[in-house]
Amino acid sequence: MQTIIDRLLHFEPIQYIFGHTLWCGLDLKVTPATLIPRPETAELVERVNTAYSIQTDHAAIRVLDIGTGSGCIAIALKKKHPDWLVSGIDISEEAIGVAKENAQRNEVEVDFRKMDIFSDKCGAFAPFDIVVSNPPYITESEKNSMRPNVLAFEPHTALFVPDTDPLLFYRRIASLHLGMHLFMEINEAYPSELQVLMTETGYEDTHITNDMYGKPRIIEGRMA
Repeated sequence: MQTIIDRLLHFEPIQYIFGHTLWCGLDLKVTPATLIPRPETAELVERVNTAYSIQTDHAAIRVLDIGTGSGCIAIALKKKHPDWLVSGIDISEEAIGVAKENAQRNEVEVDFRKMDIFSDKCGAFAPFDIVVSNPPYITESEKNSMRPNVLAFEPHTALFVPDTDPLLFYRRIASLHLGMHLFMEINEAYPSELQVLMTETGYEDTHITNDMYGKPRIIEGRMA
């Protein structure tokens, strides 16, 4: 018990101390190689579920989760829609290992693969009906306002983007055109810029959804 208290006093997230977290009805393993799933990301999953609550086409829907981390988004969607064909990719081999364990832990089949969207030939992996992503979107200059439990323990590669290019991951994901319907969690500071980016890369019917705090948090659009 004292060891746990000492770790908490050093701001280590309790989810890492116990090695798992409960999120969206799932019991998920988390390690310092993966982000701890947030409530806002649960809202991203719910937005996809709402958009596809009524399916007139009985063909299996193909889904890709980019930057899957712990696999939380992919696994939650597969759990809700067992007939969907769900895949998840991440640049981190360690994260993919955790995601695979989480799929087994929650008794779903998800195709997890190590892949770098900036260098690997992701086009061979397409097409998908739905592409969903919670990419890195916190700018380096925002670090000063963040809690020490996040800064000291969660993986920076999954959190931060350069101040000089805050839309780096969004631009790449949108330009790959891997799926017909794209959903992404976003930085609340750039909703207008992201709508322009989506339109310029060939998406229409773009829409912003606010999170539980009233902040713009999800963008979606369909390929024209």
